[in-house]
Amino acid sequence: MAGKFCVSLTRSLDDPDRATVAFVVAGAAVASGQETMVFLSIEGVRLAVEGVADAIHEEGFLPLKQLMSSFVEAGGAILVCSPCFKKRNLNPAKLISGGVIVGGARLVEFLAQGAACVSY
Repeated sequence: MAGKFCVSLTRSLDDPDRATVAFVVAGAAVASGQETMVFLSIEGVRLAVEGVADAIHEEGFLPLKQLMSSFVEAGGAILVCSPCFKKRNLNPAKLISGGVIVGGARLVEFLAQGAACVSY
């Protein structure tokens, strides 16, 4: 039986290495059969806007945009903190494919179901 795995990401352009590694780990989790979600909060929500991840390509890793799209294609979910998104005046019409704006209760529900969680 597959377990649940959460990657909490609070960084984006301010720490592209951390953002990249978070999606590498998330990709590994979903590839191993875990029901996996990435929860973007604080500065991490910027990655939920189309085009933001395009310029991030850390040496030794695939481009972040590719890591993110592969994660979603493999069945991973990208949940975006609604208050964090609104605070930064980001445009929901430019939300990436696979991104879903949610409240914190959605994260709590997922974790309460026994999900392991790592934070970046």
